[in-house]
Amino acid sequence: MRTWDSEQVGMEGDRQLVGTGKAAAAVGVNPATLWRWERDGHVAAETRTVGGQLRWNIDDLRRQIEAITDTPPTTGPNDVPAGGSEVVGGWDVTHGVGLTALIVAAARAEEAKRPDALAVDRFAAGFVQAAEPAMALAAVDGPVWSAFVGMMAVRTRALDTLILDATTAGIDQIVVPAAGLDARAYRLPWPSGVTVYEIDQPGVLAFKQRVLSDSGAVPHSRYQPVACDLRHDWPSALHTVGFTSTAPTAWLVEGLLPYLSPEVEADLFARITELSAPGSRIGIETLDLVAADEWMHTTAARGFEAATGCVLAEIWDTRRRAAATDVLREHGWQTRSRELGELGAELGRAPTGPAADMARLAAIVDAQRS
Repeated sequence: MRTWDSEQVGMEGDRQLVGTGKAAAAVGVNPATLWRWERDGHVAAETRTVGGQLRWNIDDLRRQIEAITDTPPTTGPNDVPAGGSEVVGGWDVTHGVGLTALIVAAARAEEAKRPDALAVDRFAAGFVQAAEPAMALAAVDGPVWSAFVGMMAVRTRALDTLILDATTAGIDQIVVPAAGLDARAYRLPWPSGVTVYEIDQPGVLAFKQRVLSDSGAVPHSRYQPVACDLRHDWPSALHTVGFTSTAPTAWLVEGLLPYLSPEVEADLFARITELSAPGSRIGIETLDLVAADEWMHTTAARGFEAATGCVLAEIWDTRRRAAATDVLREHGWQTRSRELGELGAELGRAPTGPAADMARLAAIVDAQRS
C-alpha cells in the first residue's frame, strides 16, 4: 500500500479516491466494519495518507468484496464498545472509542486549569494519568487541540446546565447512556434525592470506579452504575437497579451518536421514549454528518489526529439518517437545537479559527416530553 501526503490524495488518473465513510456507504456497510475488514486482510485500501487515513477506490473495493468466497465476519458480540456502535474491539481506554473518552477527559482537565473555566472536572486529570504510560495526553498541545478543549468546555457547560435545570424542576432520575469517563455524579451539586444511573460496559465502569476510589471521591448523589452494553437489554438492567418509567427522567446523550449506526440510534431514541414519563427531558449532542464528512479530510482534522492519535474517520459512522430533532418530534418530544458556536458566544467563548470550524459540526438538542 502506498502512503501519500493527504493533499495529494483525491484523484489518481480518472479514479476517485474517497474516505472510509463514503466507501462504506457505497458498498452498504458500517465504516467500522470496512475498517475491520481492511485490518484483517479481507480487503485492501488503495492508499493511506501520511496521517493514517485510508483512501479507497470504490469500483476496486466492490470487486474485492465480490471476490471473497466467504462473507467477511461481521462484528461479534464482544467487539462492540459501549453505545452499541459497531466500532471494532472491546473497550480499551487507549484505543478506539475508549481513546475518545480519554481525550475528552484530557480536554476537561485542561479547561479546569483556566481561572475562567466554564466547567471544572477535578477528576478528569486522574483518568488521563491512570492510562499512562500507554498514553500521555497531558502533553498534547497546538491550536487544534486548544480549539477542541474550548469546544468540549462549551459542550460540558451546556449539558451541565440543562441537566441541573431538570432537577430544579423536580426530576430526580438522571440516566446517562454510554457514560464513558463522565464524572457528573461526583462533581455536580445535585439536589437531595437525585439518583444518577450510568449505563456502560463493565470495563468502562470498573476503570472509572477504580480511579475515583483511589482519589477518595464521593458521589454528590445516589450513584447507580448499570453494567450493560446498549446493544443488549439495558432497559431491564436499568429497572433492576431501581429505575422507574412512571416518573419523569432526565437523559444525557453526550458524545455518543457519532459512533452509532442509523439503526442503533433509532432504537436508542425509541427505547428512551418508551421509558420516559410525561415531563421527562433529554439533552443530546448531535453531529452534522455532512459537515463531519468534509471536516475529517481537512488540515484541522489532521491536526487533531496528530495531537491525540485518534483517527475519527475510522470510528465515526456518518451514514445519513433522520435528524435527531425530527425523530424525537415524531416520538412526541418538543425540541430545541442550538449550535455549539452560538452557545459558546453566549458564554463569552465565541469560537474563532479551528474552533469555529469544529463548533459548526455539533449542536445541543434540548427536548421535553409533554
